[in-house]
Amino acid sequence: MESSAIFRLCSPPSFLTPKPNITKSHTSIPWKFRTSLPTHLHCGKMFVPGFGEASPEAQAADNLHQFFTYIAVKIVSAQLESYNPEAYKDLMEFLDRHSLKDGDKFCADLMRESPMHKSLALRILEVRSAYCKNDFEWDNLNRLAVKMVKDSNTKIMRDYVKETSQVES
Repeated sequence: MESSAIFRLCSPPSFLTPKPNITKSHTSIPWKFRTSLPTHLHCGKMFVPGFGEASPEAQAADNLHQFFTYIAVKIVSAQLESYNPEAYKDLMEFLDRHSLKDGDKFCADLMRESPMHKSLALRILEVRSAYCKNDFEWDNLNRLAVKMVKDSNTKIMRDYVKETSQVES
């Protein structure tokens, strides 16, 4: 059902197929004709307009990057709360004054606050990297995202049918 509404470019439409310009000077050199397609055509993939130089995946990666900083701060603060209450208090005060919206800026500012804050920033960077590489369940993310989209689409369509039909439940 979904694929019928998508214009797929596995075989390019005839208007994109290069037509050789045969002239007398090129008839003996057929390999000079353009045979490659523009690089933006990918078999089976949708073109997503409006992202400029970045792809939707790059935007998602940036959002995950910020999320990993948030997760690292949560992990480090939970560790500090139990074994170093003074450092925990300092981190919480810093969090009150600085936004976590830009994780890199947050860590850079934390690093420059004081020598003690620098060690906290280094710990956050270390945890962020380790969590991303070792602990984040990438396969589970894919499975959950696909399931959420499917369930959401089904609910929207089901609600619409209930709303517009005369069938009583």
